[in-house]
Amino acid sequence: MIKRLLSFLLPVKIHQKKSVYSKNLEVTWNNGYLVLDSENTNYSYGSLQRVLKKGLKYIGYDRIRNFQSILVLGVAGGSVIETLKKEIKFEGQITGVEIDPVVVELATKYFGLGKYNNVSIVIDDAFEFVLKSKEKYDLIIIDIFQDTTMPNFLFEDFFINRINFLLKVNGFILFNTMILNKNDSGRNFDYRNKFDSNYSVRLYPKIEDHNELFTIKKLA
Repeated sequence: MIKRLLSFLLPVKIHQKKSVYSKNLEVTWNNGYLVLDSENTNYSYGSLQRVLKKGLKYIGYDRIRNFQSILVLGVAGGSVIETLKKEIKFEGQITGVEIDPVVVELATKYFGLGKYNNVSIVIDDAFEFVLKSKEKYDLIIIDIFQDTTMPNFLFEDFFINRINFLLKVNGFILFNTMILNKNDSGRNFDYRNKFDSNYSVRLYPKIEDHNELFTIKKLA
């Protein structure tokens, strides 16, 4: 309790652990809330939770409640799963895919990731999981970073086509991206143009300074 109160004055780190994928992970009290950070950015809760919550609001909480299945690629501390379960009251099946077992360990210990019903966490590479999966989803959330870097495969045709294949008609993709320079802006412009008239694509720029969100609805 003392550390939490002190965190309103300055962040209080309570745990730090090395990771092959994320280099350095820190669990910190910040303004009264536990957050999970990598070396240079917020990984869960904090600003990242606000970003994804805005994206879910764009799609619509009432609509999401009526979905049957959600795929989360990039679980980190599990903040988007908390939003889906606690705030939206989603009762369907959530499948979370996270490549880093250290992240899952911290998320379970400090953020209660294992306490939810109808949530399955798979430790796997998102690309490999998407390649193997035969399930169809109403909502696919893509939130994959290694610190501030986004893997190139996220923007390549093969991965995009596989995601589109796994998405049900009238389903949504929520894709969180980071814009740090002009190359990133150009990358996002090219990504937007990869979807034909069977998809409705919306871009929401300047979410928490460096984030751009895509919502993509499959029409047919």
